[in-house]
Amino acid sequence: MSLGAEIRKYREAAGKTQQEIAEEVMVSPQAVSAWEHDTYWPDVDKLTDLAKALNTTVGRLLNENKLPKENRRVRLFDEDKMYTYVKTVTTERGLYQTARALPYMRERHKGAVRKGEQKSVAYINHPLTMVCQALSMRIYDDDILTALLLHDVVEDTDTALSALPVSEEARELVRLMTKDPQPKDKEAAKKAYYTALMEHPKAALVKCFDRVNNLSNMALGFTRDHMAEYVEETEKYVVPLIRALKDNAPEYTDPCWLLSYQMYSLLETYKRLL
Repeated sequence: MSLGAEIRKYREAAGKTQQEIAEEVMVSPQAVSAWEHDTYWPDVDKLTDLAKALNTTVGRLLNENKLPKENRRVRLFDEDKMYTYVKTVTTERGLYQTARALPYMRERHKGAVRKGEQKSVAYINHPLTMVCQALSMRIYDDDILTALLLHDVVEDTDTALSALPVSEEARELVRLMTKDPQPKDKEAAKKAYYTALMEHPKAALVKCFDRVNNLSNMALGFTRDHMAEYVEETEKYVVPLIRALKDNAPEYTDPCWLLSYQMYSLLETYKRLL
């Protein structure tokens, strides 16, 4: 039985409506409906309140939902489910710019896939995963979420920066994230690129999300030499970037801590394996 079916079973056994569950868990009735239809899973921090509202335990909700291990990644990172989740959250919270950027991102990256062994994975998996991660960290800044969705659109498609249907601030974040495709001096260009990011906290945060996600997946798409170069670049430029962000932008302390933990863990693992 799926998690959605379990939620519905316990709700009906408790004699409660979706509206009543929504009020107890402090979400919208639409969110409860989406859970029951397996459109997406409840956030982890909602599971305890949900189980209490259903007169059961988190263990019972999850242990009875025994999905095969190989299906968990597909279920958690399926593009259609992430797309629906982001659309639902951004609409509920009035993040209209992100909601507009969502279909635009999908259209501009249409047909594109991830590199290496991930060629069966649609490219949009990357920006969608980052936005879901940001939302899990309670980041509801419309410009940041929009930039996470569109950060590669100019660099990887034939889209002009001025054509992006976004605010000036979001467009500036995308500009800062976009690298020169043919720099005369690669190292000088890289230094200038990260220096500019260092001066803009929101752009720095977007870059840190991007780097952590790429580190998490590069084993499936990079050669060994490319992985070594990527680790070196991360330690030289991105680690100082996230440290500066942590020191100079206290509003991002929590996401910086989590991103730092992920980044350092991945770097140490790769360095031991390479």
